[in-house]
Amino acid sequence: MLKKSDTTLFVIDVQGKLARIMHQADEYVANLKKLIRGAQVLGIPIIWTEQLPEKLGQTIPEIADLFTAKKPLIKKDFSCWRDSGIRTALKETGSTQFLLAGIETHVCVYQTAADLLAEDYEVQVVADAVSSRTLFNRDMGLDKIILAGGSQTSVETALFELQETAEGDAFREIIKIIK
Repeated sequence: MLKKSDTTLFVIDVQGKLARIMHQADEYVANLKKLIRGAQVLGIPIIWTEQLPEKLGQTIPEIADLFTAKKPLIKKDFSCWRDSGIRTALKETGSTQFLLAGIETHVCVYQTAADLLAEDYEVQVVADAVSSRTLFNRDMGLDKIILAGGSQTSVETALFELQETAEGDAFREIIKIIK
């Protein structure tokens, strides 16, 4: 089970034209927005990355606009773990559980998951908030994460698991977000 005190959300490389040509782009972007907004309501740390933005473009506005007080961490490696600045930011959270969302499932999301799992972190990929250019590659990336020891969740499952109770201001906000 995810615990607020132990969890960080990774938003991986939702950038430029590439973000727009993903399988079911509108759906994964809408779900990712809900996930980010829910994590913010719950006070979950978020690590936001961009892969070579000078080549791939910046994070799409629908996502970037949700991060008013932070900037993305820039990387060149596919795995977030391999970048020393991102690795430091990850360790500073003190988290042991990581939710992964973004693109592409079979490349950056998978390689980040595999590296985190190799370091004994718990990894859950938010299956309805990730995508690849093809459904085959998305599904293959999810399968590889499971085979490496990670698990899948959904936006609603993750948010309600972190919320834990059906009462309070955060619960009411989560309900508004997911509807």
